[in-house]
Amino acid sequence: FDLLISNSKMKPFILVECKAPYVKITQKTFDQIMRYNLELKCPYLMISNGLNHYFYKMNFEKNQISPIKELPIYKISI
Repeated sequence: FDLLISNSKMKPFILVECKAPYVKITQKTFDQIMRYNLELKCPYLMISNGLNHYFYKMNFEKNQISPIKELPIYKISI
């Protein structure tokens, strides 16, 4: 994976997979981030090639993934 954002408790929160702009986002790309998330268990996923961006929310209790319009707002506390 390319980027992992943790929450304030240092648990994985958002997993990001980035591709070059000339790389088309396909089912193969989706399968790739899902394999990474088997271990990480991030509640949110993002796939981007810089031109197209896809966001997903995981529901581990129901073993479901749903597309969402945008990622949740992430606040940093200092």
